[in-house]
Amino acid sequence: MRRKVAGFSFIELIACLAIIALLLLIAVPVSQTTIKRKHESELRVALSEIRHAIDQYKRAADAGRVTLKIGDSGYPPSLSELTEGVVDVSSPSGQMLYFLRRVPRDPMYAGRADDASMTWGLRSYASPPDDPQPGDDVFDVYSLSADVGLNGVPYREW
Repeated sequence: MRRKVAGFSFIELIACLAIIALLLLIAVPVSQTTIKRKHESELRVALSEIRHAIDQYKRAADAGRVTLKIGDSGYPPSLSELTEGVVDVSSPSGQMLYFLRRVPRDPMYAGRADDASMTWGLRSYASPPDDPQPGDDVFDVYSLSADVGLNGVPYREW
């Protein structure tokens, strides 16, 4: 009596490998899109946080709670000013006003920077909107990434 050897034939093994390769071809692009979507969501949140803090600083300056020099726009001179705080001149005890706990890092920034504020492009109040340039204040921030988002808009224009 001959015993039948249990196992896979070569054709069955090739068929299994082909099915696994096909599943990988489908799964890899989907996972890459999911990761990109996650980074885009983080970028939206970071931009919103920083822009909200800049607006709060401007409102405080317009209300006379921040010391301004003649000719100042009322926007913060740097992103670090939002985290380090400024003296509230309307407070008798000289309390500090803080607008951010920390500056969020640009999730699309590919370089290496120790300071998160260095990962952002800065636009001054005096610079034109189509050609943002840094200056004496921080009117807006934008991503330094040259990539394009899933919606077809470059990250610099978000």
